[in-house]
Amino acid sequence: MTAELVRGQNHPLSQVRLEVRISAGAPIVAGATIGDEQGKVHGVEWVAHPGAPTLPGLEVSKQAAADHRLAVDLGAMPESVHRVSVLLALPSGAGGPARFGAIAAPFVAVTGLDGTGVASYTITGLEAESAVVALELYRRQDAWKVRAIGQGYAGGLVELLTDHGLSEARRLADTIDEAVSRAHSRSVAPPPPRTQDGDRNRRTASSPASAQSASPYAAQGPQDNSIAQPASPYEVQDPQHTQVQAGQPDGSAQPDHSGGAAQADPAAARQPSAPAAGAPVDYSHPGRRTAAPPPAPPTAPPARSGQAARPVAGDATGWSMDERLYNQVWGMFEDLARTAAAYRSAVDFAESRLEKEIDQALADPRSRVGGRGDAAREAARSKHAQLVDQARAALDRDLSQLTAEAEVVEPALPLAYARWDNPVWHGYRVPMEMPMALRLGDLRLPESAELRIPMLVRLPLERGLWIDSGGESVDGSLLDSDELRRLAMDTAVTHAARLLAVHPAGEFAVHVIDPAGSGAPALAPLVRTGVLAGPPAAGAAGVADVLGRLTQRVDLVQMAVRGGAADSLPPDLDTAQQLLIVNDFPHGFDDRAVTQLRYLADEGPAVGVHLMMVADREDAAAYGPLLDPLWRSLMRLTPVPDDHLADPWVGHAWTYEPSAVPHGSQVLQQVLSQVAAARRSWNR
Repeated sequence: MTAELVRGQNHPLSQVRLEVRISAGAPIVAGATIGDEQGKVHGVEWVAHPGAPTLPGLEVSKQAAADHRLAVDLGAMPESVHRVSVLLALPSGAGGPARFGAIAAPFVAVTGLDGTGVASYTITGLEAESAVVALELYRRQDAWKVRAIGQGYAGGLVELLTDHGLSEARRLADTIDEAVSRAHSRSVAPPPPRTQDGDRNRRTASSPASAQSASPYAAQGPQDNSIAQPASPYEVQDPQHTQVQAGQPDGSAQPDHSGGAAQADPAAARQPSAPAAGAPVDYSHPGRRTAAPPPAPPTAPPARSGQAARPVAGDATGWSMDERLYNQVWGMFEDLARTAAAYRSAVDFAESRLEKEIDQALADPRSRVGGRGDAAREAARSKHAQLVDQARAALDRDLSQLTAEAEVVEPALPLAYARWDNPVWHGYRVPMEMPMALRLGDLRLPESAELRIPMLVRLPLERGLWIDSGGESVDGSLLDSDELRRLAMDTAVTHAARLLAVHPAGEFAVHVIDPAGSGAPALAPLVRTGVLAGPPAAGAAGVADVLGRLTQRVDLVQMAVRGGAADSLPPDLDTAQQLLIVNDFPHGFDDRAVTQLRYLADEGPAVGVHLMMVADREDAAAYGPLLDPLWRSLMRLTPVPDDHLADPWVGHAWTYEPSAVPHGSQVLQQVLSQVAAARRSWNR
């Protein structure tokens, strides 16, 4: 039974391998310190935080999120460690709440690896504090206990770390803030919170036995308040550009170590229950309406007992088919992330168990040699192989179910969500209204190379796009720099064409800055069809002119909105959404132009001015950290497959593949021609 602690209360710990699960009403930073017998933290190397998430026996999340899962192995702690303090803080400069009093009371639970609750604590009474010591695990006479602390600090991380005796508290706090903010450009943001009627709820028909079990996954969204999440820690590849996830919705069952789903945390009364051991993973979501499969023809054989219903396109809630398909795609995205997390967790457990059993066998001198030792090692390896095989079987089962769903959903996607090779583009007509989302490419995981999830982002765009024309491909092979720049510009043009195609006539305009004219071949479809707002700007004068006009537009709209006088805008002001494509940055940009570009990236999206950079970050290295905020404010995409994006639930590194027009296809030209014709008719 889970002990519900109050401030200052302690509770014994009966096991050493634990998880600390945290749920808050907004993205927060989670960390931990380790201390000696007196509780002293001897230096920054004794602090686990997003910039340095791993210590012996301890791992914390690498990002700010509404929900966290910290992995703790007290048995792996050094003998000198007697105290582990769990720290929570609100990220600075993220535009979120500045004090804990403005969000729901954080909830912290200590559980076993199987999800069994040990102790929980709701941190109440916080007001102006922006950092808090939630609880501590401490060793007393060789026995570990947990104590609820709830000590808040209005001075934030700096005051908290200083109170722990760290002389470098300011520098460490800055390092943590930088690690959190620097990773923002790597995240795929989850859909915004929706009302109950509009929540994404996914439920698949199953056998009567499995239908009685609630889904192990809660409805998506960073505002969920239950605490169970996919297994932790997660080893997310972190190449040149660090990553952060937008927040991991809780409510998932803790995957067991055979690849199935184990019991959910009983401490979270709001959390759905997990399927019984050995049952198929039900990756549906609470409240998803069950879509009845189409009636079988008279000649069809009767369905086998327990056979899952065939997947149905649009099997999610929403006011329209587009919204239902959007929610269904996001459900598939989450399902794949979670089932891969269960598999990886099971394999990690099998590896650790193998090492432990072999170490135990070698610890006894009598069993190091001879038949007894060989038998022990062989038994450990056999158990390891059995666990991995069970995990793989569970993964394959879930992948086959998701693949079947993808095969039904992909052909049914509307134009804005469809690939360029989808026949829906051949029947293109200029739409009458803007869709709710847009496809920017596909995402996949190493465990399911053939299963691709459409990467959908909400419209209007909330962040600009950065098409990275530098780096290397996902397989590590270096590409010719000129070829990579050409591919980057081609990718930018296809994204711009899709944006033009999904907006009604006159509601979206595209500007281009190409100082040296190097992007002319890629820009030819846009120029030839006449869909651009004006000729591509060349030279320093052209750069200054375009940036000046768009900056002035942002200023005017901001002043009108803030003054409540939107109807007083100049009559010649184009009120359509604006997209600025910038090629070969920073060539042709002086300091003033760079400042204007940063201004557009920060302030433009709120008033309908969006930025699409086609650039290699190394080319702008001379500016140093001055441009770091610019890169962080943009979503980084690549012209070739690259594993730089992370999901907002468990933080996997997903391979992104851009959406490309099939070679030799005329669909892009045909679509742009219709967009141009509609624009000419609208301007008359």
